[in-house]
Amino acid sequence: MTITRLEIDAARIGVLCGGTSPERPGSLASGQAATQALTDAGLKAEMIDLAEVPVTDLAGQIDLALLALHGLGGEDGKIQGTLDTLGIPYTGSGVLASALGMYKPTFKTLLKAHGIDTPAWTVLGAAQSVASAVARVEQQISDWPIFFKPCSGGGSLVAGIAHDRADLESLLSAARSEPYEQYMVEEYIDGMPCTVGVLEIDGDLTTLPVLGVETQRDFYDYEAKHDLSQRTEHCPAPLPATQLQEMRATALNVHRLLGAHGVSRVDFMAGEGRTAVLEINTIPGLSVKGNLAAMSRAAGISYPEMVRHVLRTATTKPAYVP
Repeated sequence: MTITRLEIDAARIGVLCGGTSPERPGSLASGQAATQALTDAGLKAEMIDLAEVPVTDLAGQIDLALLALHGLGGEDGKIQGTLDTLGIPYTGSGVLASALGMYKPTFKTLLKAHGIDTPAWTVLGAAQSVASAVARVEQQISDWPIFFKPCSGGGSLVAGIAHDRADLESLLSAARSEPYEQYMVEEYIDGMPCTVGVLEIDGDLTTLPVLGVETQRDFYDYEAKHDLSQRTEHCPAPLPATQLQEMRATALNVHRLLGAHGVSRVDFMAGEGRTAVLEINTIPGLSVKGNLAAMSRAAGISYPEMVRHVLRTATTKPAYVP
């Protein structure tokens, strides 16, 4: 089933959010904000929490899905494949790009193969002994501190900086109770966390102004990402024009390299003399106070307009997307 731009106004739109991912709260915030923007614009939009409604029940109930899911089961290609099977058009990337973007080791391997700077890394199993994990890190990454995070997670959940063996042991121990199977340890780059939104507007991919963040916390963690009082945003980021241009060009390159569609957000660490890609988000947060909304405002795009642009990505996807 395909939906044209002209048919969107009459379509039954399901804003899919929530689910059972550890990133559920942020997803619900995205879903609520996007649903409100669409209904305020007179569209037939319904917020659907996939923790309460099985996705297979949506066949025949909605004409189009706006994805506001985050994390496991939402950004990793699984919901995309299900919607493809059900014949329900959806916003953003397909199965392959979603899975590649979500699983950071493969994504970073792709970056490295194409000469795109990304921090050195190694992968640890959730059940791996602390002793063998520390030995692997010290073999693969020569210097402390290092950065620890899930291989298939976002929002900086279960992430942290380890300055030495004891810190890494604490992070590994705390991660035992989490639902992630693998963790990534990266070289730590001291700099400004930055992000670049890529958004399809009237059929053309556009990069939004670079957003840079400062925080007094140890790093740009979950609390800082969800509490405006814990961070200071700059859009555009207070960096040299050449570095900002480089980030925007790289974000577009990464989006295309992955085979992403319609919308994404590419995260960087901008240090002195280095601009390294950290990860890509194929379903950026859609809350009014989120990064994509902030970058859109800096580009002169209102929040309701931004949501409409994201919605239209469901109408511009090729007939077959791997």
